[in-house]
Amino acid sequence: MALTFPASPPSLFLFFFFLLLFFSLSQAQVQTFTYVNEGEFGPYITENDADYRVLPPFSSPFQMCFYNTTPGEFYLALRMATRRSESTFRWVWRANPFSPVRDNATFSLRPDGDLVLANPDGKIVWSTNTANKGVVGLKIVPGGNIVLYDNKGKFVWQSFDHPTDTLLVGQSLRVSGPTKLLSRNNGAYSLVLQSDGLYMYINNATTEPLLYGRLLDQATTSVEFVSEPDTDHGAYELKLDLGPSQGSAILAEPKYNATLSFLRIEEDGNLVVYTYYDPVDYQAWEKTYAYFSDEIGPGGPGGCMLPSKCGGFGLCENEMCVACPTKEGLLGWNESCSTPTLAKCTAAAAADYYKVVGVENFLTSYGKGKKSVKVEECKKKCSSDCKCLGFFYWELESTCWLAPLIGTLAKVSNSTHVAYVKFAK
Repeated sequence: MALTFPASPPSLFLFFFFLLLFFSLSQAQVQTFTYVNEGEFGPYITENDADYRVLPPFSSPFQMCFYNTTPGEFYLALRMATRRSESTFRWVWRANPFSPVRDNATFSLRPDGDLVLANPDGKIVWSTNTANKGVVGLKIVPGGNIVLYDNKGKFVWQSFDHPTDTLLVGQSLRVSGPTKLLSRNNGAYSLVLQSDGLYMYINNATTEPLLYGRLLDQATTSVEFVSEPDTDHGAYELKLDLGPSQGSAILAEPKYNATLSFLRIEEDGNLVVYTYYDPVDYQAWEKTYAYFSDEIGPGGPGGCMLPSKCGGFGLCENEMCVACPTKEGLLGWNESCSTPTLAKCTAAAAADYYKVVGVENFLTSYGKGKKSVKVEECKKKCSSDCKCLGFFYWELESTCWLAPLIGTLAKVSNSTHVAYVKFAK
């Protein structure tokens, strides 16, 4: 059936007038803004000694900022902590974690409802892709979730669905996505939820990701970082909730309100929880959990099993880097300690090995060793593999692990657990 309109000119005029007014009012409902990355830097202490510029969106103790650790390379981020407690400002979310913007970049909520971060030349670096989806405004809700909402208050977009290296209380990883956290140093380390557990990986550009930690080893579709009061013990439980009827994994139990906590994959690969207790006037932050630690948190593998504990290479004992293994023997450790530089990999390149006794590392815990292999056969396999820097060998079991990365060697009492480090002849 064909549509008909009133024929008289006054009626047509009124019809189109009210139609235009309706669309005009709909557009006017969007609380637009544009903030420019310019002006003086803030005066307070921040993570990584970053310079920062404060932006208006705020919900204590969270505030949006531009920050940088390298001149001219800025991130749009969410800051946690207040200046009242004189505590370090920590960054718990970044819009553009691997694509920094420049001075005079703009952060804007546009009339169409899209939230956009753009460089001064107008090139869009990041956006929420929410144009024409009914967005009317932005706010930070309690707990640190940045949300875009419609005229009924429904969330159209939320930062909790886009974690970077951090999970705030109430934030989740899901098998259906988001599945992972990536560390700040270009994603060198990751915490990944898979269908059979929660795993930690080294993302080495020369090999497939290397498993170095397992936080959970049971099937689940999601994990949520939770803080709950434990009235029986007068504490708060910081835990990973696995969903209905699946239980939870308790990470820490601070003796105070730990609602303002977050879980992070650090730049060194450790998985930690920081808790912020605002009522105190000084040092409001506490590290309440660390996966690789001899002291903080339950049941972890120990501090020396952190692959980066001694930087590129080193021998660790009692959470201290005690020596630099070389072909001349054990020397004093410093940050320049490294595995030997190898000759250009060719068929003719000759390699030899020096032995380090009584050591293990993450590969022997999580790598797939080959059993019933003689040590000379293991050497031959490593020598013919350009990516192999050495190997681990358990002499009683005749088990061999080729090592594309060695990192920290953890001292153990079993002298039959040894490492062979490759060097050029």
